[in-house]
Amino acid sequence: MIQNRIKVLRAERNWTQADLAERTGISRQAVISIEKYKYTPSLELAFKIAQVFGVEITTVFSPEEDSK
Repeated sequence: MIQNRIKVLRAERNWTQADLAERTGISRQAVISIEKYKYTPSLELAFKIAQVFGVEITTVFSPEEDSK
């Protein structure tokens, strides 16, 4: 599973899910699904989300840590 920090990054900027949706051109429901790990965005969308936040993609998305 790919982890994401979208909710944290939104909170740091005082953005709502609707704000992020508008900035990325996706629906608010898509933002909710990504935040709740019900939907993994395409690589293109992942890069767009990172660009909107003004950070590297690895700041937003990262592989799940192994629980060994």
